[in-house]
Amino acid sequence: MLGLNARLAEYFRLTSQKNEMQSRIDNLESTSVALQTQIAYAESDKAVEEWARTYERDVLPGDIPIIPHPLQDVTPEINYVDTPTPDDQEKWRIWWGLFFE
Repeated sequence: MLGLNARLAEYFRLTSQKNEMQSRIDNLESTSVALQTQIAYAESDKAVEEWARTYERDVLPGDIPIIPHPLQDVTPEINYVDTPTPDDQEKWRIWWGLFFE
């Protein structure tokens, strides 16, 4: 009977390890598929064209390139801050409020 218990314990331990390894294999396979997808896209003509147009600002024949230029003699807008007006309250009332209220 003791041999059966030991074999059952070993069976459950090995089954647990098998399930853990299977989940690791599934994760690695999905990572492999994602990487293969990225490689296939990187090798495609569309990826090359996107890179050339985005980063190298390359144009195809027939395209009309638009290059924005900064405005030269532009006066910046000045936003003035309102000057605070002093309070008409008497100074002794201010001190009274600070000490007794």
